[in-house]
Amino acid sequence: MTVLKLDRLDIKILHELQKNGRITNVELAELVNLSPSPCLVRVKKLQAEGYIEGYSALINVRKLGQTLTVFTEVTLKNHRQIDFARFLAAVEKVDQLIECHLISGGYDYLLKFVTADISEYQEIMERLTDMETGVDKYFSFVVLKSPIVRPHIPLTKLFPC
Repeated sequence: MTVLKLDRLDIKILHELQKNGRITNVELAELVNLSPSPCLVRVKKLQAEGYIEGYSALINVRKLGQTLTVFTEVTLKNHRQIDFARFLAAVEKVDQLIECHLISGGYDYLLKFVTADISEYQEIMERLTDMETGVDKYFSFVVLKSPIVRPHIPLTKLFPC
C-alpha cells in the first residue's frame, strides 16, 4: 500500500474543505491557487486515500432546543485489554456519547455526552455502572457555556509544507 505524500496544496485543500465542505470546486481551486481540473484531481485522490472521510452538516443545536453537555472522566477497576474492550463495547451503544478519548494521567477515559437534561445523563451513567462495564469511578463536568468551539483543526499551522 502506497501512502500519498501530501504537499502544501493538499493541506490547503483539506483546510478549506473542513471549513466549508459544500464549496464548489471552482471556488476551492481559486482559494488554493490552482486551476479547477487539477484541484478536482487532488480532492478525488485525497478522498480515495482516506484523508477525507466524508462530509456533514454542522447543526446549530441551540436552535433546536435546550441540551446538556457533560464531560466525564472515567477510571476503570482493572486495566486488562478485556476490560478496555468491555467498556468500549458498552459506550459505543450510547448515542448521546459523541466523543471518547483514552487519556493519560489519573483517569482512563474522557467522554463527552450531549443529552436532553441532567436526568438523561444520570440514567446513562447509572446504566453503564449497573451493566458491569468495569467503571470504578467517574467524575462529571457540566458545561455551563462554550465560548469557543472550533469545528476545524488548524491544518496549515500543524502541517506547514
